[in-house]
Amino acid sequence: MTRENGPKFADKHGANAQADPIATDKIKNSAKNGEVACAVAFQIAEELKHSPAEIGKTIDLLDFRLMKCQLGLFGYGPAKKVVKPKAPKNQQLEEAIREALVGEKLSCRDAWSIASRFKVPKMTVSAACEALEIKIKPCQLGAF
Repeated sequence: MTRENGPKFADKHGANAQADPIATDKIKNSAKNGEVACAVAFQIAEELKHSPAEIGKTIDLLDFRLMKCQLGLFGYGPAKKVVKPKAPKNQQLEEAIREALVGEKLSCRDAWSIASRFKVPKMTVSAACEALEIKIKPCQLGAF
C-alpha cells in the first residue's frame, strides 16, 4: 500500500538515494500491504547488521509506511498514537529524561536507552515524556 497522493516518502532522501538490495528484499518479504512495523524494521536491522536509519531509509525508498512505533507515537490506525500521558512515578526516571534532552527534545535512541537502564517498557518513557510535554525526536528509523 504505497502512497498514491502527495509526496512520496522517498522524496526526503533525494533523487540519487540508493537502497541496499539485500535490505530491500528482506523488507519486501516482511511488509504487509506496504506497511512495516517498527519492531520488524529493528529485527531486520539487527539481522543484517545495518543501522536502523539505513533500514528506515530503505523503507522510505520503497514508499512503504512505518507502523506501530514501539514508543506508541505513530502507526496505530485512526488514533495514530496510542501512548497516553502518565507522570513518571520514579523521580530518577524523570531526571534521566531531562538530562538526556537536546534542545528540549529526547531522541528515540535515548528513550530506548533510558527504558533499558530503568528496566521499564519503552512506552513508560514515552508516556512520561507526554506528561512532561517533551517531544521525542528524532526517530531512529527516520520517521520523524
